[in-house]
Amino acid sequence: MKPFEIKSPRFAALALSTALVATTALTLSPTAAFAVPTGGYADLVEAVSPAVVFIEVTAKAQNAGTALPQNMPEELRKRFEDMMPNQNGAPEQRQGLGSGFIISNDGQIVTNHHVVDGAEEVTVKMADGRSFDAVVIGSDPMTDIALLKVEANVDLPTVEFGTSDVLRVGDEVVAVGNPFGLGGTVTSGIISALSRNINSGPLDDYIQTDAAINRGNSGGPLFNNDGDVIGVNTAIISPGGGSVGIGFAVPSNLVQTVVADLADDGLIARGWLGVNIRPMTKEVADVLGYDAPKGAVIEAVSSDSPAAKAGLQKGDIIMSFNGTEISELRDLTRAVATTTPDATAKITVLRKGSEQTLDVTVGALKPKAA
Repeated sequence: MKPFEIKSPRFAALALSTALVATTALTLSPTAAFAVPTGGYADLVEAVSPAVVFIEVTAKAQNAGTALPQNMPEELRKRFEDMMPNQNGAPEQRQGLGSGFIISNDGQIVTNHHVVDGAEEVTVKMADGRSFDAVVIGSDPMTDIALLKVEANVDLPTVEFGTSDVLRVGDEVVAVGNPFGLGGTVTSGIISALSRNINSGPLDDYIQTDAAINRGNSGGPLFNNDGDVIGVNTAIISPGGGSVGIGFAVPSNLVQTVVADLADDGLIARGWLGVNIRPMTKEVADVLGYDAPKGAVIEAVSSDSPAAKAGLQKGDIIMSFNGTEISELRDLTRAVATTTPDATAKITVLRKGSEQTLDVTVGALKPKAA
């Protein structure tokens, strides 16, 4: 067994599929804004809890097991079925629970992609006991963010996004969600790390927290002390399935961009460059006089791609893309993916020891077949 595994914090076995808007700026100084509230978190929790929802999902039916041989003796068949129920090959539906939060009073709800992936029915339950059927407006496996919609015919309570750009390691945070089906659960902790890469996908940029996050917290909000959503709880590292103080949330700035894109037409438009890349080696970094490897080395350029049309070549080292410095490969992946297709971007490359700046018209990334 591996020493640990990354698990999506869900109550039932709906697997993590991988496992981008205005923001609300913090007006207080970092120290004051993130001080533990006098008297605890009761006022904050009372204010935000009505907008945190609990999500029940019925997923598509699957064959539960292998059909038993037709000529199996009846006594042996009965014994086998007693030991391993539902092994007759009959499909059974999967059930799952998750969390989410309302971002508009007309019923838009944010949760995780893996909470609703493959769902046939989605039910949203509010803290006050109301229950609504929900539809999935759109879902993005690459960031594990989904947007739902309910029709309540009344204004619903909402929470606001804050900006994740001002977060610092050590800042206080509060998580609210539905761990193990225990709705309305509140946990607190600190930000343990920022921009964490857990190798779940090319856009990994997680907030790490020690606030207790468990299965069922998926899709729930991570709040700062102003009651603003600064992350969406998505994954945990756990040897036994429970919280060991290592949880991950998608930063709010990324979530807001994804949600805005999904709200438009249910689809995500991502940029595409058309290159295969690898890291710079330490030997090359030493020759170039860098303290450490940086940039993205182009191994191949796809024919008739935006990169080819811009004049990028095999062996070029991409040092910056549209103002974003490329320290590691995922910096380039994120920068390109979050660029609007058909937009023009400037790329600085190192070619045979000298820097060049090229203009590229970013293409559109084709979605992978399901």
